[in-house]
Parts: sequence; structure tokens; C-alpha cells
Amino acid sequence: MDSTSPPIRVALIGYGYAGKTFHAPLIRGVPGLDLAVVVSRDAGKVHADLPGVAVVADLREALADPAVALVVIATPNDTHAPLARAALEAGKHVVVDKPFALDLAEARALAVLAGQRQRVLSVFQNRRWDSDFLGVRQVLAQGVLGEVMHVESHIDRFRPQVRARWRERRGAGSGLWYDLGPHLVDQALLLFGLPDRVLASLAIQREGGETIDWAHVVLEYGQRRVVLHAGMLVAGGGARFMLHGARGSLLKAQADRQEAQLLAGMRPGAAGWGEDADDMRLYDGSGQASRLPVPAGDQRRYYQALREALLGEGPNPVPPWQAASVMAVLEAVMEAAATGQAVSPAWSDEERAAWAGGVDTP
Repeated sequence: MDSTSPPIRVALIGYGYAGKTFHAPLIRGVPGLDLAVVVSRDAGKVHADLPGVAVVADLREALADPAVALVVIATPNDTHAPLARAALEAGKHVVVDKPFALDLAEARALAVLAGQRQRVLSVFQNRRWDSDFLGVRQVLAQGVLGEVMHVESHIDRFRPQVRARWRERRGAGSGLWYDLGPHLVDQALLLFGLPDRVLASLAIQREGGETIDWAHVVLEYGQRRVVLHAGMLVAGGGARFMLHGARGSLLKAQADRQEAQLLAGMRPGAAGWGEDADDMRLYDGSGQASRLPVPAGDQRRYYQALREALLGEGPNPVPPWQAASVMAVLEAVMEAAATGQAVSPAWSDEERAAWAGGVDTP
């Protein structure tokens, strides 16, 4: 990284949960990025956390600022595509929080537009840099499980009460599948590539629920099955990852702690940041178990890699055609759940090429 380059000025659009909890602290934790502007109608809330940052209420003011090079969109899901389009058309590089868009057509159109405007468009798949996922990926790369035939990836929570927020209200882009599905799908594609078929069941399980709060998805890769699951009524007893292969099994019980650390006020990079004391359990064919340490997670690496991409020193950490293929799976899941039939996503040539040869996450 060229330490002599001037800081890249960033405008953060939205200061709700995603903007406040993830984007602002992670951006500020990366040398060479300058969080200069926040677009919010609540200047007091922003200034309480970020006293030196300018706050504007009008997106057009941020887009018109020639000093702003990167726009980060952390707004409700149904605004992602139109705001990303406006920012690209204003000549800005763009980060979009997941999901990329509300449907595959929107996602593909944005990928095309970014290419036409020669701007970096990236989707914030921060959980590529979670400790649990990094540990599982490391074990798979080592081949100690043999050919892996069954995988379960869970993001489960215990939130029995429906909260009054847009994510849990009926509306476009709301619900658990569009909230957690992008993470689950993106990680599966990183590990195994594009699936052949998708099966799914979605439900509303909580009293008073208005939108999907339970999801069970199966990705088919030949004879391999990858199960993606998310629910809001899991008080305990589950596991984040389970993998079963020809030579053994792997269990990772607890999830990465970075979100909890951020909510507790820890600054990214502080002592203990991303550390995970919950070792993985490796079971061999005799039933014996051994403990494997987990690499520390560090979601700052997304923004570090993004800065390098903007400077022409490295690849886009999450390029738009990879994000579009995640959108294709999200859409296929909705169709499979509605019809009760397996669905084979219709991958574009660009989406296939985006995963060709695997992905070496920075």
C-alpha cells in the first residue's frame, strides 16, 4: 500500500444500524480512508459519535462534492439499487451494503453501469472476514476432511419479539432471508462455487411476524449438499458450521464476535479485536476429537482491500458480478419456496467468470 497517497474521502449514506455499527468504525479503522461526510437527517446522532464529520441531509450535496471519491450506501434494502445508480452516474466509486439489490435484473444492470462508467462497484460482504468462516475455509484448503459431502451453515438468533423496524415489517427487501441470506450464500459460493440447483422452505414463525423469519435452503452440487439455515427462535444448542467428509467431520460451535465487539464499543484493531477463543472440533474416523484454533477475524480487511482497488493496487474485494450471482441464488430461493420445486439459476457468462478458478479473498 502506498502510504504517500492522499486519503480517499468517503461519504456514508445512512446512519442506522449498518452505518453506525459497521461502516463508520470500519472505515475509520483503515489508514488512507477519510470518513468525511455522512448523509443523515439526524445530525445530532451522528455528531454524538463522529464530532469531526460533516453531516448533510441531502444526498445530492454529497454526490456533488468533487472531493468525495467513494460513496458507501447503508440504507434500507429497497433503496440500494437507485442510490447506487445515482452515485455511479455522479462519477463516484460505490460500496453497497448487502443485499446488492432487490432482484437480479437490478443487480446485473448496476454491474454493467459500473463497467461503462469505469468505476469500482463493490458489495459489503464483511462476513468473508469472520473468524468462523476463515477457520472453515482454512480446514477445507488443507483437505483433512477428504471430499466434503454435507455442509451446514447456520446464522441463528433468539429474538422472539418482533421489533418495530423496517427489516421486520412487510415490504420490499425486508425479512430474514434478505438480511442474512446474502451472507450465507456468499460464503457458500466462496467455498464451493455456483450450485446446480436450489431447494428452499421459508416461513413466518413468530407471533405477530409480518415477514420471513425462518429460512432453510439446500444448494445442490452434484451429490454434495450445502444447507443454509437462519432462524429467530434459537436460544442455544446449535452450531455455526458443521461439515462432514470422507475422512472426518468439523464442528464450529460459536459465531464470530466482531459484531458483538462493535456493539460493545470496541474500536476495530484494538487489543483482542476479532479474536475467537472457540476452537473448532475435528473428528476423525475413529470418533476421536481434536481442537483446532481459529484465525482472528478482521472485517477491516474488506475496506483495506477496497482502498487498494481504488488506487489500482489490488482487485475489488467483492466485484459486482460475484454479488449479482449471490442475487441470483436469493431470487432462486424465493421461487423454489413459492413453487415447492427445485430451481436451477440461469447464470450469465459474467457470473460464471466471476467465480472461475475460485476466489482468493484478500
